[in-house]
Amino acid sequence: MVSTFHVLLLLGAAISYCVFNVLYGLWVNIAAAKRSGLPYHVVPISPWNRIGQIFSSIWVPTYKLLPRKLWQDIEPILYPNWQYKENHKLFTKLGEAFLVVSPGKIICFTENAEALYQITSKREAFPKPTEAYAILGQYGQNVLTLEGAAWRMHRKITSASFNEKNTALVFKESISQTRGLVNLWLGPDGVGNKTFKSLEQDTASLMLNIIANMGFGLKILWPGQEFPADADPRLAKYATQEAPEGHTMSFVNALARTLDYLILLLIVPKQILKIVPSKHAKQALEAESNFVGYMNEFLQEKIEDVRRGNNTEGLDIMGSLVRTSYGDNATNGSAKAGSGKKGPQVARLTDSEIIGNAFINIVAGHESTANVLHFALAAMATNPASQRRLQRDLDNIVGDADPKTWDYDADINPLLGSMVGATINETLRLVPPVVDIPKKVTSTQDQRITVDGVQYLLPRDSTIGMVVIASQRNPRYWPTKPSKITDAETDMDDFVPERWFQTELTKGDAAAVEGADTEDFGGFAGSDTSAQLYRPPRGAFIPFSDGARACLGRRMAIVELVSSLAVIFQKYSIELAVDEWASDEKVAGMSREEMAKLYKMAQHKSREVVDGATSMLTLKLHGSQHVPVRLVRRGDERFVNWVDS
Repeated sequence: MVSTFHVLLLLGAAISYCVFNVLYGLWVNIAAAKRSGLPYHVVPISPWNRIGQIFSSIWVPTYKLLPRKLWQDIEPILYPNWQYKENHKLFTKLGEAFLVVSPGKIICFTENAEALYQITSKREAFPKPTEAYAILGQYGQNVLTLEGAAWRMHRKITSASFNEKNTALVFKESISQTRGLVNLWLGPDGVGNKTFKSLEQDTASLMLNIIANMGFGLKILWPGQEFPADADPRLAKYATQEAPEGHTMSFVNALARTLDYLILLLIVPKQILKIVPSKHAKQALEAESNFVGYMNEFLQEKIEDVRRGNNTEGLDIMGSLVRTSYGDNATNGSAKAGSGKKGPQVARLTDSEIIGNAFINIVAGHESTANVLHFALAAMATNPASQRRLQRDLDNIVGDADPKTWDYDADINPLLGSMVGATINETLRLVPPVVDIPKKVTSTQDQRITVDGVQYLLPRDSTIGMVVIASQRNPRYWPTKPSKITDAETDMDDFVPERWFQTELTKGDAAAVEGADTEDFGGFAGSDTSAQLYRPPRGAFIPFSDGARACLGRRMAIVELVSSLAVIFQKYSIELAVDEWASDEKVAGMSREEMAKLYKMAQHKSREVVDGATSMLTLKLHGSQHVPVRLVRRGDERFVNWVDS
């Protein structure tokens, strides 16, 4: 019979073993950090430990009971969302690259553009930590969740859809859908000038409609719009807010709800969601069930089109993936029918991989562009002088021409090189979709990076946090002036799109990176910024990452954003709503001085709200936070046509 003594002895041995492993792991990691040559800081729990992040409000105060010198410099990193709150300011204290060492992990956080360029240029030396993205593979493995040879195949296949011909189609669809949104904002009477608090939700709906067209070839209608009588009935049934047979939600509602509950659906097992007595759990499961059903329907319809030879022209990423995988030359496919013709065989995706890639394109393409457009519109309302300059540029580029007549080849480059492009760039600089991008050092050997001429050794198997939001606010890389809004020495934290016109400060191309990738992995290979605008040093502006693992759809995303802004501001202005402080009648009786003071209150509140954004999947406002605005016809403004003159 086992005595209490033996139980305690075994328990003590187990605890001693765990303590030894923790201490030994910490000792090993500290030794590796010392060899690196970089400054390092020791913490008990890794900043990337998800449980540690959830309970940071409990364990960090306990940790702070230790001597101050152990935690005072590194404290902000122990809390979630520090990258957006602290951005470049923390790196001024700790250095442009430093290590955070814990018992189980070494993380190198860096904002140094030179280092970021080297890391993104060498995919095999600094691969993506796919384990961090594993939950995004539950609908099927995809280009984001894979590395190595599997990633290379997925990248080559999926990149084929992201070409200039399809980008021109995105331009047209973005114009059409934005006009529908403008009509919604104007209201039934077509007048507008009414306060709405749904700017974030409305831009999300806009980008959802565009991504539905990009991803599946669908045409989603706004309230009040009607589908053409001669339209394909298969597409028409997905276009409205009504649920077709076999579904309890329309496609657009199922997709929107699935994205709303995405974190819940990805993290919490379905078996638990089914038994939890929660309204949100029930809605999440219903939305996902409908969404998955739609995805399978789309897949089967597109497979049938390929088998019948109905290869229709147009933008349809899922259709393109199906044609690649079910065409005559596909290999390894579930599509065994084909035409029987022989030819060079190409790699293909399985059905689940087609759905997985379609899903990840929706997530990446929808939420990121929706948030950027939301922040850009709020910034324009908050900075009237910039809005006026943008409208002057639009007057010169498109004039009064009906947006339906705008031509991609003729108009896109002038728009990208104007205040429209500068506004999108500045929004991406200040509030990028992702505040830091994870990488890791290959497990086979340590890797060297060079920072300002000094070489450092990143330990094998360590992880890297490329804090792009800090690099994008580092004054060494950007044209700056003293802030006009705060008492800061620079305007790096201010929305100043005009800085992008200081092209004389553009420096030469970065030095070549030894061992950089040379293989063409497909996708857009051009610069993320127009040649007519300021070009920061390579690595200083990477809102869509860089190198082989850069966002496949970044060119399309920029075109969506630029065309949407152009449609809105060609004939309209966006103003901050001041209802919180004064009624329309009260404003009508104010002097210019009183109105300027009133608008300054709204500007301060808008900046405060945006500063409160947090990052989950992407950087956005959460909870009830919002920036109330009004859409007004140009010439009918109350504030933005003169404020900040």
